[in-house]
Amino acid sequence: MRHPPKQQIEKEAIKVWRITAAIYNGILCLLAIAALVVSIIFEWPVWYSMVAVAVTIILAYVFIFILPKLRWRRWRYELFEQEIYIQYGILIMSRTLVPMVRVQHVDTQQGPILKRYDLATVTISTAATTHEIPALNEEDASLLRDRISELARVDEEDV
Repeated sequence: MRHPPKQQIEKEAIKVWRITAAIYNGILCLLAIAALVVSIIFEWPVWYSMVAVAVTIILAYVFIFILPKLRWRRWRYELFEQEIYIQYGILIMSRTLVPMVRVQHVDTQQGPILKRYDLATVTISTAATTHEIPALNEEDASLLRDRISELARVDEEDV
């Protein structure tokens, strides 16, 4: 069996994923509270809404405080001359090899939260799918994108 990839994503990814999860869970929490208010106004059984609020709080804790750290520990990648090796997953570990000859284009993406922490995501597109390496330092992401592009071009010329 092959050894796990050596490169880790930035530790700041934990903060980014926590902020993102907090935004999504905040919206979910508002919906649960709205359901509670509607239940009170229309005199429906309140316990349905109370269960929804409790479940929302439990999910918020899991998605904001537990999962980002686990995700960060598992995310790895490594760049070789002939392939890109990506490993990710919490319960189900996925190990993906992307052959350089299959790479069609490489992009970097950066939303407002990633930009705040000077991070970027590298996306690698093949004919079949798109692979991501999230939350890399902005400069490292640009260098990785350029290196993958260079290696993909070299492989095309060799064929």
